[in-house]
Amino acid sequence: MNIVVIGGGSAGRTAAIEAAAIGENVTLIEMDKIGGKCLNTGCMVVCGLNDVARFIKDAQIFNQNGIISTNLKIDFEKVSEGIINTTNKIREVITSETEKAGVNIVYGNAEVKEGFVLVDDKKYPYDKLIIATGSYAFIPHIKGVEYAKLYKNVLDYKEIPEKLIIIGSGTIATEFAGIFSALGSKVHILSRGSFLKKVDPDIKDYIVKKLLKEVEIHQNLSVNEIYSDGVLTKLGRIEGDVLLAVGMVPNSEIVKDLVETGANSEIIVNKMMETSHPNIYAAGDVVGSIGTTPVARMEGVVAARNACGISAQVDYRYIPSSISLYYDVSYINTDEKGVEGYIPGSAGPGAFWNVLNRETGITKAVVDIENGGIKGVSSISPSARTILAYISKFMRDNKKIYDFEDFIESHPSTDSVYKLMRYFSKYE
Repeated sequence: MNIVVIGGGSAGRTAAIEAAAIGENVTLIEMDKIGGKCLNTGCMVVCGLNDVARFIKDAQIFNQNGIISTNLKIDFEKVSEGIINTTNKIREVITSETEKAGVNIVYGNAEVKEGFVLVDDKKYPYDKLIIATGSYAFIPHIKGVEYAKLYKNVLDYKEIPEKLIIIGSGTIATEFAGIFSALGSKVHILSRGSFLKKVDPDIKDYIVKKLLKEVEIHQNLSVNEIYSDGVLTKLGRIEGDVLLAVGMVPNSEIVKDLVETGANSEIIVNKMMETSHPNIYAAGDVVGSIGTTPVARMEGVVAARNACGISAQVDYRYIPSSISLYYDVSYINTDEKGVEGYIPGSAGPGAFWNVLNRETGITKAVVDIENGGIKGVSSISPSARTILAYISKFMRDNKKIYDFEDFIESHPSTDSVYKLMRYFSKYE
């Protein structure tokens, strides 16, 4: 059977490898670079920048405590060059990995027809088609918006902006605010609505007061006009370079006449990643679900298995979310009610010297005391991102708070989740 996958990002590449492993003939079509947004302009770029930002913050703490004496100067062009070189190496590895899995990679612009995909006048017939074309940055209708940069263009800066205005209210806006504030920019966040509205209020409060304490955050503030050197709001003019981080739009144009799409251009799928067309599946940002790499990979696997005749369904329960700041911020929200409890973060690797500043993070949980069910967990710590992935698995497997009673941690650790769960279990 011929399987054609369009899009070489997290969802598409995973789908292609899965279908090839099942034994089908797989062609992966990518218009630009394997790795998609995550590797080339998103997650990995943030990781590279955030490593530098954390180093700067740590150096400041050591300076304050008289441990070192240094005045660091950042060469942003060198930072950008290093990130590009690193992502190029990663791309080489995953491209080789994909090809060794038996996937035929084709580069070019795809045009979807009934039964085949056209790339540079060459036909690639398919029995099943998987669309994983991702998303692109939403451009708001603001006068002068052409003066603003998008998140994918941050490496184009020749030097660190003295002043930076970030328009947005979610994860991307928060991450770049933390990065550029640490690198020395005077940062403003302008949120048309509430800032980080999906984050628990106590966790948001810690982020604002501790992790973004040098950032000016303006909520419920619209931008009237953007200039080459600032913006105009009802509060007046604010000066600085402008960065847009106001959301993403599913890139479904390629199949809009073949499958049903929603109000936000997302391809409508069921839990088997089936579209309204019997031979077309979709996965990743293009379906408008939870826009994270792990979810895209899960959807890619499910799409591939169903396309190959193996029944599978996605499971969106208890998906962990994260924000990359000086400390990782991770959370699992369910909107279910229960007893709330929280404790300060633990001293340990990455947090030891911040004990002196009382800034070791925070962990919060919501539990059902009567049956021991875990209803939600949020954590800010150097290890929060890793910890919450395992807590997600615990919750999906219906583990209870008393399952932590014989838990043995790897020490030293900044994980406070198990301590909080043990505390809850005493009252269960």
